[in-house]
Amino acid sequence: MSKPRVFITRLIPDRGLNMIRQACLVDLWPENLPPSHTDLLKRVKGVDGILCLLTDTIHSEVMEAAGTQLKVISNHAIGYDNIDISAATQRGIQVGNTPNVLTETTADFTFALLLAVARRVVDGQQVVRTGGWKTWDPLFMLGVDVHHATLGIFGFGRIGRAVARRASGFDMNVLFFDPTPDQSAKTAPLNAKAVNMDTLLAESDFISIHSPLNEQTHYLFNQSLFAKMKPGAILINTARGGIVDPEALYQALKEHRIAFAALDVTEPEPLPQDSPLLSLNNILITPHIASASHATREKMSVMAAENLLAGVNGKGLLYCVNPQVYMK
Repeated sequence: MSKPRVFITRLIPDRGLNMIRQACLVDLWPENLPPSHTDLLKRVKGVDGILCLLTDTIHSEVMEAAGTQLKVISNHAIGYDNIDISAATQRGIQVGNTPNVLTETTADFTFALLLAVARRVVDGQQVVRTGGWKTWDPLFMLGVDVHHATLGIFGFGRIGRAVARRASGFDMNVLFFDPTPDQSAKTAPLNAKAVNMDTLLAESDFISIHSPLNEQTHYLFNQSLFAKMKPGAILINTARGGIVDPEALYQALKEHRIAFAALDVTEPEPLPQDSPLLSLNNILITPHIASASHATREKMSVMAAENLLAGVNGKGLLYCVNPQVYMK
């Protein structure tokens, strides 16, 4: 019996990749940049499974190009807005993701951004490297305190709650608003208080975004919302770039309607070098690395591999985002 054929759109950590290579005939995209749409259409022809990243748009045209034998699309990510789930379900294609693996690592990085911005860590390094450190000065490089400050968390799923737990160690006052409330309030850390959106915006010294990107949250953080925030507020986004309107953020930062922003995700990605945001000195931008620890990325590769191998062998996925496919 011949091995199933799969296309992997980028190099992934060895542990997951080796699992796939042992069981499948693998076509691995060799470049650092993602395959173009044209290349994607060519490489998926005749495959039984696709392992992709958030940077790969897998819509109905790609599925059609692959052929009717395509059984599974495994996303090497917790999110899956890059895949047309409806089109996959209609074709009986299972779609998998890597849930829950990023929670603690992303929460760690969120707090790294919060602390770096509040205490001007990056500014301080630049001053030292450029010879600006001349002496100790009582008015030099002043930042803001994190302890006892108010942290507003937008989106109170696993990552939002993990950030709240970390905030308790700094004696922060934690508020949260969840746009898709389920049991969040019941499972909230003891130091977190559910509030409405206007209260979150008006009272928070820091606002950290942890919600999915969908029709309701796309560009939700816009000019209107920035106007409701404290003038000294700091915005942190480690969720999805499309939740924040980049033009509105630029204006809010330029006009000092809010004090600072720290982004690990942008719209678009990567951020073009001519983006107006890069002309500002009150923003910190990192290249989508909140989940970039050795252990977490290895776990993601294994989960993505497990989904892919289950799918090509006609089995149910361990982490399936369209369980409706099993009802067909």
